[in-house]
Amino acid sequence: MLSTASTLLLCVGGFFYLAGTVGLLRFPDVYCRLHALAKADNLGLGCILLALALQAPNLEAALKLLLIWPLVLAASAGVSYAIARRADVLGVKPWRGGKP
Repeated sequence: MLSTASTLLLCVGGFFYLAGTVGLLRFPDVYCRLHALAKADNLGLGCILLALALQAPNLEAALKLLLIWPLVLAASAGVSYAIARRADVLGVKPWRGGKP
């Protein structure tokens, strides 16, 4: 049962990583791309870390694995803000519809 749950979570996490990558390649501007990466990759990471925590040999290792997720969430938010702020300072306009 534990192995099945881990496998399912790994597949779901991989799907979200794939969705984030497709968003990176398909979305028209830097702001949309940041949104796709920040949301999909963080959710994918959470699923993968939860799957790994389920397979951890002890509670200490599982908690260490789960501690990675909030740290990456905080780092992702800071980096996304810095990229969006720099794009705004450089005058990159948000996509308003139509052709990019």
